[in-house]
Amino acid sequence: LTTSGELLEDKLVNQEIEKGLLLEFKKDSDRVLLGVAQRPDGKKNWMVYDQNGVTSSIKPQQITYIVPGVENFDHAEISKFLQKAQENLDPTLLEIAWVELLEKNASVTAEELAEMIFGSSEPLESYCAHLLLSKDEVYFTVLATKGSRTIYGPRPTGQVEELLHKKLAKDASEKELQDFVQLLVSAKAKAALAKPSKSSWMVDEKIQYKIESLEAYAIDACKSDEQRKTAGMILKAMGLTKTASSALNLLINIGYFPVHVNLDLLKLNILTDHSDEIIAAAESLLSDSSDSDEMNREDLTHLKVYAIDVDEADELDDALSATKLQDGRMKIWIHVADPTRYVEPGSMVDREALRRGTSVFLPTGTYPMFPEKLAMEGMSLKQGELCNAVSVSVILHSDGSATELLHLNLEEEAELKILSEAAALRLKWRRQQGAIDTSTLEARIKVVNPEDLEPSINLYVENQADPAMRLVSEMMILCGEVVATFGSCNNIPLPYRGQPQSNIDVSAYSHLPEGPVRSSAIVRIMRAAEIDFRKPIRHGVLGLPGYVQFTSPIRRYLDLLAHYQVKAFLRGESPPFSAGQLEGMASIVNMQVRVVRKLSASSLRYWIIEFLRRQPREKKFRALILRFIKDRIAALLLVGLQASAWVSIGSQVGDEVEVQVEEAHPRDDVLYLKEVLRN
Repeated sequence: LTTSGELLEDKLVNQEIEKGLLLEFKKDSDRVLLGVAQRPDGKKNWMVYDQNGVTSSIKPQQITYIVPGVENFDHAEISKFLQKAQENLDPTLLEIAWVELLEKNASVTAEELAEMIFGSSEPLESYCAHLLLSKDEVYFTVLATKGSRTIYGPRPTGQVEELLHKKLAKDASEKELQDFVQLLVSAKAKAALAKPSKSSWMVDEKIQYKIESLEAYAIDACKSDEQRKTAGMILKAMGLTKTASSALNLLINIGYFPVHVNLDLLKLNILTDHSDEIIAAAESLLSDSSDSDEMNREDLTHLKVYAIDVDEADELDDALSATKLQDGRMKIWIHVADPTRYVEPGSMVDREALRRGTSVFLPTGTYPMFPEKLAMEGMSLKQGELCNAVSVSVILHSDGSATELLHLNLEEEAELKILSEAAALRLKWRRQQGAIDTSTLEARIKVVNPEDLEPSINLYVENQADPAMRLVSEMMILCGEVVATFGSCNNIPLPYRGQPQSNIDVSAYSHLPEGPVRSSAIVRIMRAAEIDFRKPIRHGVLGLPGYVQFTSPIRRYLDLLAHYQVKAFLRGESPPFSAGQLEGMASIVNMQVRVVRKLSASSLRYWIIEFLRRQPREKKFRALILRFIKDRIAALLLVGLQASAWVSIGSQVGDEVEVQVEEAHPRDDVLYLKEVLRN
């Protein structure tokens, strides 16, 4: 035992490496191994046979301890030596030695400590003392090191107490981690139906924090370094790489996430369920029978009303009526659901709708802008019931008949014939005004029981040029033009939409086949839509002098704003919002709408690729060549999805080719197609 610096230096005499010495060395940053020196390797390095039976070359600076009193150690005995050393390790002996050395203010080597606590400095006892000192984080600190020789000194009492406190906390934390890892291992091993429910991970606060840290890591959304560190420790303890995909697969394997979990839904922080507070507020609105517009309502129950369902919503936003006037002109009615009968600007339910901006329609389900009961029971138009609506009427000049009637089988329905005729005339008129046809083929997917391992996928491809689709879209566009004209005539601030198309020469695309091929080429160069809140602006794509979206107020907040403004005018009141206020709200809404569009597109693509993944390898699909990307690599339209593949010489833009699915991985957004060559 030493107290003087001079003697301290004497103890640091380094031992030369010789063949047969038993030594401890650092294999890498995480591992310390025991091995026997075999032979020199170059000038300074030594070949060492380690406890795992591996021979490797080590540098002198890798050696952390040379076991004293050993010559020509038999490497076959390393494991036995290690086992005996582990059996002798008693950390309480270290505390006893610390008390004694602190009183004497003395330093100690491993061999001296061995004499103190074991009464011997034989090789085994010396190595045990070295292990106790080198692994100790509480009682001793390193005073000096030279090569493989180290001298330790006792820490002050206050420091030891602080370190003990930290060690207890660390030990408790490690125990918690090990217990959690056991839960994960157990959950992984269970059959799919026997795995613990998601809610069971939320019962204990500490378990909840760990599982939420893993979830945040899986979606790249860690809120703090601590959360990231926690997830990393869990993955390491599970023997997994520290990657988002490792965390995702682990959460799927324990049943916390379904196999087809929508990561974008989580990453983009989309609002899904409504809070209890919002639902309660919505239900109280339903029970309120007062109607501030009662005096202004007109009874239109004499009209025959049609609703043609062409989209994903459960609620019904709009319906149509038509009559022919005596002079031959057509009078069209567009009846739009009236949610502002229930919701007032600035109310709790309105503010929540503003926050959401839009309903979210995904293959796996719908997340409505308004609570479902309010939307379905109060706001939605319903068959056979007296409904409140905002009805827009317009008289069209008659100058021809429609050729699409036969496709719709409308011979018995006079009013539908008028509507179909009106739609055809409107489309013709809009095209004369420069409207651009961007209709294409769109995939629609409904996934039943999306949390199952193999959910049922119902896919169909919708042609936007279909007569029924055309009829509805033309009437909705007509309504938008009428509202814009009405707003302009009465100086009502509204979200007037426009799209400048001065840069598009449609004739440059006339050589392309009409439909999806031509549409995709034009859409790729179209400029972004604009909104003016004071006056209408030209909508070049639709061929209209002005346009306001008005027909989906239950699912689009900007449509709802237009309803607030127009209905206030009809009541003889000032509009609730100025143009500047509308602009501020629209910027919030449009930001959310862009996020939702991104989510909808990625979700649709995921499920189309999953649908294709499940098809038999030999199944053939018809794909439409939209354009050539490079050489013979073509952009294809396949079941409403854009993909690419090499196509043979002779194939042209607009041709259909037969393809087979080579590989499909929805999680990685990978789809490899191969053309089926005809013999």
